[in-house]
Amino acid sequence: MKKMMEIKKKLKGSNVLIGMLTVQVIATGLQLLSKVILSHGTFVFALMTYRHVVATLCIAPFALIWERDSLMKKVTWSVLFWLFMIALTGIIMAMGLFYYGLKETSATYATNFLNLIPIVTFIFSTVSRVEKLRLKTMLGKIKLLGAMLCLAGALTITLYKGKVFYISHHHKYQNSSNDHEHKLRGTIFLMCSCMSYGCWFLIQSKVSKVFPYKYSSTFIISIIATIQSAIIGLSVDRRKASWKLGLNMQLITIFYSGTLATAATLCIISWAVAKRGPTYPSMFNPLSLIFVAIAEAFFLGQEISIGSLLGMFLIIVGLYSFLRAKSKEFTQIGSPNVGDAEAPLPEIEVITPRSNMELPILARESARFQSTTIEVASPILKQNEDEEEEEKEKQCI
Repeated sequence: MKKMMEIKKKLKGSNVLIGMLTVQVIATGLQLLSKVILSHGTFVFALMTYRHVVATLCIAPFALIWERDSLMKKVTWSVLFWLFMIALTGIIMAMGLFYYGLKETSATYATNFLNLIPIVTFIFSTVSRVEKLRLKTMLGKIKLLGAMLCLAGALTITLYKGKVFYISHHHKYQNSSNDHEHKLRGTIFLMCSCMSYGCWFLIQSKVSKVFPYKYSSTFIISIIATIQSAIIGLSVDRRKASWKLGLNMQLITIFYSGTLATAATLCIISWAVAKRGPTYPSMFNPLSLIFVAIAEAFFLGQEISIGSLLGMFLIIVGLYSFLRAKSKEFTQIGSPNVGDAEAPLPEIEVITPRSNMELPILARESARFQSTTIEVASPILKQNEDEEEEEKEKQCI
């Protein structure tokens, strides 16, 4: 009985860990499925349109049941405008460019750029003065070092190849000149995708303060993204063959991405943030890079080069260093300077919602501590002085 109780306690303690590993496995499957169907000629905007139709249907019950009041009363024209911009930058631009980059390169190569998104967001937020660099502190130096390692890893993967080896026997041979041309074009798409994601995070952090309802916002964004993808897609390609669905891998990928990669992942990550904090889910992102590299090399016969392994190592080390320093800095913001005896102690007021269901993930990631100085209670000092004067008067009498 005791052993069973201990096993149950360990399983309960590892629930969040298992959940985040599941998220990375889902992300790995999504990258591989997307690469397969895009390589077979699937139209990117058709994929995005159908994916967000499924995502809208999956998110709708949560938004209509748990956040019905927010949909009816809190949605204004200003909120709709910013949600429109989120869909434009975070889905049409960021996801669309990523799909085009994935089509031209490989799943492992594209996933490397996904791990650069926190660094790009940090650079944009520092340039726009949303966040301070804090180079005088040790944590600020570690963040800068982590960002530099990530950029060095990205450059290594792009510019250096080295020796090549294969895990699977059914590897594919490609023309080196065509491969170089596709890789260059895909790299440009992926870099633009990272910058779009950085802009998306900045917009999302502001919108989450005005409309902090994650299911309602995701529901509205999915609807807007569906309309945007359909309009742009029909403007680019109106052929029925590009929009036709069949019982094939494309249909499986659409339902997989809409149900597991969107709805299920959102629920698991929001639950993990509520249990372990906003930085915890981000710490698992490099695992998807390792999973994708192994799975793609084994199942799709993709080559593995020394340059890609070296670049992956630099990106993982740099990202972990950056996120670790960011997590410690988040907990230390607002703490008083040690040794300053005359400095008043700040009252830390953490921005928290009424319930865990009301604050979106990105709002938690962008939450800031607000410090207010406490005035010294001068009436207490005056009372002590009056008591001392009364005692002196009694002694004189």
